Amino acid sequence: MSVADTRQFPLAAVLLAGGASRRFGAENKLLASISGTPLLRRVAEEIFSAGIRDIIVVTGADHEAYVRALDGLAVRFAANAAWDEGMGGSIASGMSLVDGRAAGVFIVPGDLPNLTAAMFRHLAGEFEAHGGCKIVVPVTADGAQRNPVLWPRSAFAALAALSGARGGKSVLDTLAAERLDVAFDDAALFADIDTQADLNRLIAGHSLISGI
Repeated sequence: MSVADTRQFPLAAVLLAGGASRRFGAENKLLASISGTPLLRRVAEEIFSAGIRDIIVVTGADHEAYVRALDGLAVRFAANAAWDEGMGGSIASGMSLVDGRAAGVFIVPGDLPNLTAAMFRHLAGEFEAHGGCKIVVPVTADGAQRNPVLWPRSAFAALAALSGARGGKSVLDTLAAERLDVAFDDAALFADIDTQADLNRLIAGHSLISGI
């Protein structure tokens, strides 16, 4: 069991690492090194730095490699045997292990290397300011939806029921009245790594542009 989250509305995070990263090439993008740290570990460390102590990492084909990459971090693992069927099953696998005391859960794609502890804390602050009952959605300055989304307990059952290619957006579309958009001026926060060229630009010090 991870260390308890002592904030008023304790939070968990489901960190998604179940994809095949086919567009990246022969290597696994989540294991690619950025300044000596695997991409997935970089994201997990920012979540921990934000004060979130219950992190469930959902794995697929490279489970043992992810375990090694996250060695020493107090994460828990959910191995999704049907990882190749789509993101919905991975979200459901992670939700099955979320601590029952959690008031909210971040769903975090593992390929977002620019996410920061400050960003997680800001979203958590908005969640708390609205009583822990809103779906907190980061958006760019022009209103484009990004990840990670922070979900309240009221949405847990719907997330746990996902399967196949149905991701969190399919739940969000049915709960528009519960949505709270939080704008960020820097769209590069939410840039994702899909290809080796994306990674090379990041390593070279250039901001990535999200393709979401």
